[in-house]
Order: sequence, then C-alpha cells, then structure tokens
Amino acid sequence: MPRMRPDLPAGMLGECYKTKPDFVKAWEKWRAQISKLDCSAFWLECNHHQTREGLKNMLQIMLGNASSLSNATFNWIELYISHFLYFRPFTAGLESMYNLAQKFMQLKPVSSPHKLMRLIIGILGENTEVVLAECSKSFGPWMIAHAVELLTAGSTEAEILLHEERPNLGGISIEELHRLVYAQVLSSNVLMWQIAPIYLASCMKQGMGLLENLLYKQPVQHNKVLLKSIEICRLYELDSVGANIMKIAGVHHWNHGKKGSGVFWLQQARDEVRLNRIAQQLFDFVGKSVPDESFKQWEGLIELLGSECRIAGGLEFLHKYRDFKRSLQQVHDGIATDAAQKAAEALILLMKNPSTPQRFWLPLLFDSLKLLNWQACPLLNVSQTNLLLNKLQELSMARLRPDFVEADLPPQALSSVRLALATNLGRAILEE
Repeated sequence: MPRMRPDLPAGMLGECYKTKPDFVKAWEKWRAQISKLDCSAFWLECNHHQTREGLKNMLQIMLGNASSLSNATFNWIELYISHFLYFRPFTAGLESMYNLAQKFMQLKPVSSPHKLMRLIIGILGENTEVVLAECSKSFGPWMIAHAVELLTAGSTEAEILLHEERPNLGGISIEELHRLVYAQVLSSNVLMWQIAPIYLASCMKQGMGLLENLLYKQPVQHNKVLLKSIEICRLYELDSVGANIMKIAGVHHWNHGKKGSGVFWLQQARDEVRLNRIAQQLFDFVGKSVPDESFKQWEGLIELLGSECRIAGGLEFLHKYRDFKRSLQQVHDGIATDAAQKAAEALILLMKNPSTPQRFWLPLLFDSLKLLNWQACPLLNVSQTNLLLNKLQELSMARLRPDFVEADLPPQALSSVRLALATNLGRAILEE
C-alpha cells in the first residue's frame, strides 16, 4: 500500500511518495491491482470456504467498501479511521471531518465512550470550551495549561477567546488562569516548586506578584533552597526581592546562632542598618575595654569580614581592631621599632576611621600607651599627635552627655593618655 511520507523505517512494507500527484497515481495503480486480485482465477482453486471469504473480505476492506468496513469495525472511531485509510485519504477540513464523525457515531454508537473520544469530538467540532472542559476533567492541570497553547496555534477565534481579559476572572484571561492554576500545583510540591516560576513569569497580570510570594515562602535555613531562590530572582530581574530574601536569611541565621552566616547574607544584601545593629551587639559582647580574652570568641566572625568591609557597617571596626591588636602583640618595649611603627600607623587608621565607635577611643589609646611612650623615638608626628589630642578633647566633651557610656578602665586612664600624648607632642616637635 503506497504511503505519502518522506520515508519508512527499515523493515516496514510499502512505498513512499513525497508529492500528492505521485501518490495519487500510485494509489490508483494499487487499487487496480487489488481489483484484479478480486477477479483472479485463484478463487476457483481455493476450496476452503472460510479462507476464501476471509481473503475476499480483506480485499474489499482495502478497496474501501463501506459495508465491509462497517462489518469489520467495532465502534465509530475505528470506522472513522478506516474510512480515511482506505476510502478518502485526502479528506481535509475540520467541518467535513466533524460531519463524518457525527454520521459514524450514529451508525456505531459506543455505550461507554472513552474520554479520548469526547476530546476528539470537541477538537473536530472546533469547540474550544468543550476541549478545555475535557482536558480539565480527564487529564488535570498540566494538560489544560499546555492544551491552551495548541488551541491558540491554529485558530484566530480560539486565540481571541483564550486571550481575552475577563472581569469575572479578575481581569486575567483564560490562558493565564490555567497557567496560574498549574503553577499553584507546582508551588505546593517541595520537589517541583522550582518549575513554577517558568509559568508564573508568562502570566502578565498576576504572575510576577505570585512569583514574589512563592519566593518569600521558601525556607531560608536550607542553603540549596536559598541559593535557588536567589538565582530565580536574578533570572527574572527581581533584585529587590533577592535582597529582601538575603536580609531574611541573614536575620534568621543570626537569631539561630549562626553568626557568620548571618553576617554574610546581610553583607550580600548590603543591609547596613542591620549590620550596624549587629555591630552594636558585638560591641556589648566584646566589652567596653575590648580585652583579648573576650575578643577571641569573635575571631572567626571577624575573619569572615575579610580585609575590605565596605558594606559591613560598624563591623568594619572589629576587623581593623583585630589587625591593630595583632600588630600590637608584635611590639616589645624598646625593641623592634619597625613593628612599633606599624602598630602606631594602625592606631591612627583606627582613630581616623568614622566606623570606630567613640566609646572605644579611650580604650584604644590606653592600650597604646607603650607606643605613645616609645623610648627610642616618637612614633607619631606632630599632626598625628594633634589628631589624637583632638579626639581626646571630643571625648572629654562627650563625657558630659547623660547618654555617654563610660569605658571600664582604671581611674587614671584618661590622665595617663593625656600625659603620654603631651609628651609625645613635645618630642615630635623637637624631632621635626
């Protein structure tokens, strides 16, 4: 039997034709050959009645005999398909196909029709509502979400029907409604929620709002889920949502004891307000005098901040103080002037930095007394010493305010620092 198609898989019988004229010519030739077989002398030699009748019936089916086709089929869909296969291979147009289907349904009705048959009738009748109803009833939300794409592909009427904004649906179209429904199904599945953004992003009216809600609902305590949420925000240009999610993650980790993770995510979100609040908490933990023993428990967190803490808020002070403390430990009285000079430079950087809290000025200067009283030579020049004296003067004025927090230092700390700075200033003037 000839076939109108480019080629056949290996092992399958038949001849292929790519153009309609060639196929028609081969089709007629093939039918003529079948007719010759029907008139062959072979039938006189075939003594077995059932074999002879069975072969003759098969030939009539291949010739498209209506009676034979009807007798050989069990329901209207079989009769319908065999009609196209053996009698009218070039039937085209949904209207004629629908009328033919109605005719065969009357000839061979089905007592309990399959759901596919109802769907086929809806397609042949070009009834978009019936097709959507059958898809929704029989195949679930995935099928109906994608059936809309097929229905709008070849029908202007269906495209208008499915894309039209409807007030009773909140101003969205039927197409968007079914995509939202399927996205909701995906969102409720812990393994499938990552696919939902693809559908939500295609919904112009309500999709992006629901996508934001979906992302905010994801648990931030699981790093894989958190990273996936941030990646989705990047893909769909939801920068503000991504930043808020990182803020939520930072606060969650901080409140649950994961201080390093908390600071990291707040840094990623560039949340200077919360970082400054954390800095204030850390200052309380570390202590007003910043002693070595209470500072060690925060070494890991300070290390996380890195060498550059531009977005770390007040935490920048802790990192720079750690570096200063390390350099101060390398200094021994009267020796290693280079190490002492580096420590003095670190002190000046700390005192110049606006992130250094005023409450730590005096403790820093008190810890640096051996630098200010360095015997070999003055480690600070005139301008640097004047800077520290000015800081000390500001501190004296600030102590008059009722909200000033006094450092836990010996009573003579202030006078010791003032004397050391005055002495260093005199030596620096003589040096210069």
